[in-house]
Amino acid sequence: MYGYDGVIPRMIAETVKWIGGVNGVLELIDQRRLPAQFEKLRIRSVEQLYEAIKTLAVRGAPAIGVAAAYAPLLALQWLPDDEKPREALNHVIKACDYIASSRPTAVNLSWALSRVRGKASDIAHEPRSTIQELKEVVLAEASAIYAEDIEMCRRIGENGEPFIHDGFGVLTHCNAGALATAGQGTALSVLFEAQKKGKQFEVYADETRPLLQGSRLTAWELQQAGIKLTVVCDNMAGFLMKQGKIQAVITGADRIAANGDTANKIGTYSVSVLARHHGIPFYVAAPSSTFDLSIADGEQIPIEQRDASEVTWVGGTHTAPEDVGVYNPAFDVTPAQHITAIVTERGVITNPNEDRVRALLG
Repeated sequence: MYGYDGVIPRMIAETVKWIGGVNGVLELIDQRRLPAQFEKLRIRSVEQLYEAIKTLAVRGAPAIGVAAAYAPLLALQWLPDDEKPREALNHVIKACDYIASSRPTAVNLSWALSRVRGKASDIAHEPRSTIQELKEVVLAEASAIYAEDIEMCRRIGENGEPFIHDGFGVLTHCNAGALATAGQGTALSVLFEAQKKGKQFEVYADETRPLLQGSRLTAWELQQAGIKLTVVCDNMAGFLMKQGKIQAVITGADRIAANGDTANKIGTYSVSVLARHHGIPFYVAAPSSTFDLSIADGEQIPIEQRDASEVTWVGGTHTAPEDVGVYNPAFDVTPAQHITAIVTERGVITNPNEDRVRALLG
C-alpha cells in the first residue's frame, strides 16, 4: 500500500492537498470527526486555516507545517490583480504571523512559514515583479515543502525499519502517521516500512487522552493498513511492559531541542520513564525540520495549554464536576537520556546529545 517508485506513494489518506493553481483551494481531512466520519474541509481563507489548526482539524507537526505553507497564498488570493508586490508582501507577513500564533509548540509551523515568507520577500523586491509572479513563487515553495515531506516520511521509515523485528510488540503514543504528515508518517512510517519487508509484529496503541488521537487516528490508520493492532488505555502501558509484551516504543515529535530533549504529546514522558525502567528501547521518529537548534534543552520549549473542556467533556458528555480546576498541557518533554535513538530522514542519532545532534544536522 505504501510502495515508492520515484513518484508520490499511495497513502491511506491525503491529509493535506492543494487543489488547482494559484487561485486554488486547500483541502484537509477533518480529523476531529475520525473514525466515525471521513470528511474533508475546503479552506479558502487564512482565518479558516487558523481555525482548522487551532481546533485540530489538521494536526501533527509536519502536517501543520505543510498546511501553513499555503497560508500566504490564501492571503494573496483576495488582493486585486494590480496590487504592487511590495504592498502585497505585507499581507504575506501578516498571514504568517497570524498562523504562527495558532499553536506554539510544533516548530515545523514557523519553519514552513519562514521558508515561504523568505521566497515571497525575494520576488516582491524584484523591480519588475508582478503579483501573479508572487503568487506563483509562493505556491511553488509551498508545493516543494509538501513534496519534501512525502520523501522525508519514506526515508524516516527506511531508516527506522531495522529497529522493528519479527515478533515485536511495539507501543505507540498519539498519532504520527499519514494523518500527521503529507506522506506516510514519521513513527508509523517505520512500521509501514517494516510491514513492506514482511515483518510480523503487533502494535499496542495508547488511546492518548484527552483527545484520543491514538484510539481514533492511529488505530484507524493501522487497521486500514492491515497491521495487527490492539488499543490500550494510557495507564496500561507499564503493565504491558512488565508482562513482556512490549519490545520497543516509537513516537513522533513536535519540537526537538539542540541536546535531543523532545516535546511530544502529553503522556510521552511517562511512557519514556516506564520504558527506561523496563529496559525497553524508546525511539523518536521526526524530520530534521522538527529540530530547533536555537533552544538548548527541553526546558525552553513552549508548551501549549489547551481548553479545560477537552478534559471535562468526552463525546458530548460532561465527565467532571462543573467549575472544577483543570490542567491541560498538550505536550510534555522527554529528556534525551531516555531516548535510545532519534530517527530522521538524514540518518539515526543514537543516544542523542548536542554533539551528535549537530553532527547529523550540520
